[in-house]
Amino acid sequence: MMSRPLHLGVRPLLLALSAILIADSVPVRADAQGYPVIVNTEERPDPWIINGCTIAPKTSCEEADLRHADLRNANLEGANLKGAILARADLRHANLQGANLSGANLDGARLTIAFMGGAKLPGATLKGADLSFVRMAKADFTNADLTAATLEKAMAKGVKFIGTKFINTDVQETKFYEADLSNAVFEGVKIRFAIFQDAFMEGCTGCPIHWQTGDRVWENDKDKWEPAAPGQ
Repeated sequence: MMSRPLHLGVRPLLLALSAILIADSVPVRADAQGYPVIVNTEERPDPWIINGCTIAPKTSCEEADLRHADLRNANLEGANLKGAILARADLRHANLQGANLSGANLDGARLTIAFMGGAKLPGATLKGADLSFVRMAKADFTNADLTAATLEKAMAKGVKFIGTKFINTDVQETKFYEADLSNAVFEGVKIRFAIFQDAFMEGCTGCPIHWQTGDRVWENDKDKWEPAAPGQ
């Protein structure tokens, strides 16, 4: 019987070993499930314009249609977005400090870790929006609708929630320090570990009015109670 030349069997083996070594030398990122992670390193266009709206600080885009827009890390500080449609927009880590979002539609928007200090959202709708970890000190959510929204671990110090709807809302570990919850509605709210220190709750339905012991804050300082204006 004729034996097979040794070199014919070695070559395929060497090719296989080379492929393995090359694969091992290429860095691969993977998530917790072992799937490869695609990292987008593409820079934002300059100027950055979506549906006629320039994405920049102090921009004026009243009633702009920005639904489903990718606005991650966008700087919209002081922007005029009154009445804008931002339903299901991705605003994670965006800068919305001092922005005017009065009457805006933010239903289903992703606002995780967004900066919203001093933002104005009277009459805005944020049904199902994710505002977890948001920093919103001194923002105004008067008469806003936060039905089924998530504010878990948000910092809401001094925020105006006058007449705001919290229906089936998640406010677990939310910090409502000195927040104004006058005439707000709390119904079916997940409230575990939320902090209401010095919060104002006059006229609030379902608020944990006995959360803080001692005299009620609003009874001692009526000047800080600002009920919603008629027709708002």
